[in-house]
Amino acid sequence: MAKLLKLRLGVSDDPQALQPSLADCLEVMLQQAPLLMTDVINGLVLAIAPNGPRRVPALQTADIRAAVNTLSSNSKAACASFHAELSRAVYQGGGKEQVHTEALRYEDLQLFGDDELDQSIEVARAQQEVQLSTDDVLPTLDALISTMLGWRTIQPGLNPLRPEVFVRALQSTLALYVPQAPVREAMIAPAAGLLGNNLRKLYRELSDWLASTGVEPAVPVGGKIQPGSGAGGAVVADTMAKTLLTLGRLRKLLAGDFDGDVPRVDYMHTVPASMAMLQDMKQVDALVKRLQERPAPAAPQAADEHEDAPGEGLRDPRLGLQLGEEVVRMMFDNLTHDARLVPAYQRELMAIAPAVRRLAAQDSRFFSDRTHPARQFLERLTQRSLAFSSEADEGWPRFLASVQDAVRWLDSKVIDAETFGELLDHLHALWARQDEAGRQRREEGARALLHAEQRNLLAQRLAAEFADTITGLDVPPFVGDFLKGSWAQVVAQAQLTCTDGSDDPFGYRALVDDLVWSVQKTTAQRGRTRRLTQLVPPLLGKLRDGLARIDYPPELTERFFSNLVTIHQSALQEGRDASAKAAADAVEAQPSQFGDTVQDSGLWLADDEALESGYVDHDSMLPPDAGDPAQAGPGLRTGAWVELMVDGQWMRVQLTWASPHATLFMFTSLAGTAHSMSRRSLERLRARGLIKLVAQRNVVDEALDLVAKAALRNSLGGK
Repeated sequence: MAKLLKLRLGVSDDPQALQPSLADCLEVMLQQAPLLMTDVINGLVLAIAPNGPRRVPALQTADIRAAVNTLSSNSKAACASFHAELSRAVYQGGGKEQVHTEALRYEDLQLFGDDELDQSIEVARAQQEVQLSTDDVLPTLDALISTMLGWRTIQPGLNPLRPEVFVRALQSTLALYVPQAPVREAMIAPAAGLLGNNLRKLYRELSDWLASTGVEPAVPVGGKIQPGSGAGGAVVADTMAKTLLTLGRLRKLLAGDFDGDVPRVDYMHTVPASMAMLQDMKQVDALVKRLQERPAPAAPQAADEHEDAPGEGLRDPRLGLQLGEEVVRMMFDNLTHDARLVPAYQRELMAIAPAVRRLAAQDSRFFSDRTHPARQFLERLTQRSLAFSSEADEGWPRFLASVQDAVRWLDSKVIDAETFGELLDHLHALWARQDEAGRQRREEGARALLHAEQRNLLAQRLAAEFADTITGLDVPPFVGDFLKGSWAQVVAQAQLTCTDGSDDPFGYRALVDDLVWSVQKTTAQRGRTRRLTQLVPPLLGKLRDGLARIDYPPELTERFFSNLVTIHQSALQEGRDASAKAAADAVEAQPSQFGDTVQDSGLWLADDEALESGYVDHDSMLPPDAGDPAQAGPGLRTGAWVELMVDGQWMRVQLTWASPHATLFMFTSLAGTAHSMSRRSLERLRARGLIKLVAQRNVVDEALDLVAKAALRNSLGGK
C-alpha cells in the first residue's frame, strides 16, 4: 500500500514547528479512503478465484461471486461512496442509516426489526475483524489524537479515526452495491479483515508521523476500567466466542421455540433478557456448564446459527425457571462487586435477594418491564445509595435504617408485585419527608439561577446594542466595558422585573446616550458646561440606583464613580485646570478594570442569587495542590452522580438542575447542600479532574444497556 506520509525526522531542528493540526490528520486519512476500498475490492476478487492462492472457501458460491464481480466492475463508484461515507462519519459523527451498536440499549433491541438486527450483526462482525488487526497500534494513535483534541488523558471514544468509523463506512458502501443481505453478511467479515490489515498500516504510519513532529501522547487513566462505566471488578478475558448463547438462539427463546408442545410458562418471556444479562456478567459459561450437568433431554447441535436443527428448541420447560433463578442470583452477585456501592449496602442487597428471587420465579414482568414495582424498588434504592461514598457520610445511618426496614418488610409479607409497590410507596413517603428542607432549598436556588440565566441572555443582546452605540466614538475604555458588562445587567434586570410591559421602566436604557455624551472629548463645546451641570447629578444618582438593584460590588461601584467624576470635573473646568485635565487624561489612558466584572463572558450572579444557589466559581474550588487533570467523563445529564472537589475534599453530589440554555448547573447532596456553577466553570473543573463521574444513568439501566451489546457480540460466535 502507498506510504501515508514521509516522516519529518531530520527536516528541522525544531520538529514542533511542523506539528500538524487535527484537521491535517483527518484530511490525510481521508485521502487514503479510495486506496483502502480499492484494496478491499481487489482482495475480494482474489478470494473468489476458484484456484487462486488467496481463495476463501466460504466465498465460492455463485451469488457471492456475482456480487464481488459487480462490486469490482463498479469499483470507482464504490471507492467514491466509501470516501463520502467516511467523510460524513469523520466530520459529522456518522452517516445516514448507520447502526451505532455502541449506543444500543436493551429496550431498543426488543423494538428492532429483522433487517435492523441483521445490520447490527454485520457491523459487529466487521468491527471484530478490524479490531483484531488494529489492537496493537490503536492505543498509540488514541493517545496522540487525544492530545490533539486538547485532552491530557487518553479518550479512545473521542478519536474521530477510530476503527468503527471505517467499519460503518464499509458497511454502508457494501449495502449500496450488495443489496442481498445473506450475500453481504458472508462478505462483510472477509472485507473487514482486508480493511483492518491496511488500516493497521495507516494507523502505524500516522502515529509515527505525529510522534516525529513532536506531538506528545496523552496519558492513560487508571487502568482499563473507566470510572462510572458500571464495572466494579477486574477486567476478565472475553469469552463471547465460547458461549452457546447466540443472537439466533436468543430470538428463539424470546419466541418460546424451546418450549416445544408444553404450554409456555409466562416466565419464559424473560429468558432472553436473563441469559443476556448473565453473558454480560461473563458468567454464562459457568451457568451453562451447571445446567448441562443436570438431567436433560439430548438435543442435536445446529450446524449454523441460522439453520438450527428442527428439534433443538424442544427442551425441558423447567429450563426457563432454572435460568431465572441463576440470573437473579448472579445479578445480585454482580451488584455486590460494584465498587460504586457502599459495602454495607451491598450486604443489605444480599438480604433482599431471596424476596426478589421468589418474585421473579412467578412474575416474568420483573425482567421485561422496567416499570415493574420490584424493578423500580431496586432501581430507586440503588440510585439513592449512590449518594454515599462511605459509611462516614452524613445521612448514611438514616438511609441504612430505611433499607433494613425494607428487608424486614419483605421478610414478613407474601411476595408479589403489590408488596413491592406498597414498600416503594412507603419509602417514597419516608424520603420525601427527609428531603423536604433540601427540596425547598433546591427549588429556591433553581428559581434564582433561572432568573440569572434569563437576565444574562438579555444582557448579552443589550451589550451588543451598546457596543454598536459607542462604535466610532471617543469613549474611555472603562466606560465602554462598563456599559457592555455591568450596565447591560442593570437594564436587563429592570426589564425582567417590570410588570407594566415597558422595555425601559426606570430610564436605564435611555441613560446610555447621556453617559456616552458626557465622557466624549470630541463633543461640541458650546453650551457643554451648562448641560453637564444639569446632567451629571441626576445621571450619577440613576447610575447608583441601577447598580444597587443588582447588588453590584461596592468596591467596583466606587472605582467606576471615581473615574467618572474625574472626567466630569475636567470637562466642567473646560480644560482650564491643568491638574484636573492631567488626572482625566490618566484615567482615560489606563487599561479598563471593568472587563472582568462580568464573570464567564457575560454570566454574572448577584450576591443573593449566588447565596441561594450555592454558586461557586472555578478558582474558589481549586485545591492548593491541584495537579494534572484526570478524566472527567462524558457530558453530564441531569440525574448523574458525581464526586466534586469542595474545599479540598471530595463530595458525592447529583446534578439535579440545568438551565434551559445549559449555561448554569446545580449539584446537590442528599443533605440538600447546593453547589451551582456556570458552564465554563464546569468545563474547567472537568478538565482539571475536579469532577469525577460516578454514574451517568441508573445502575440497573446501565446493566440492561449492556445486555443488548452482549447479545450482538454473542451472535458472532456462530460465524
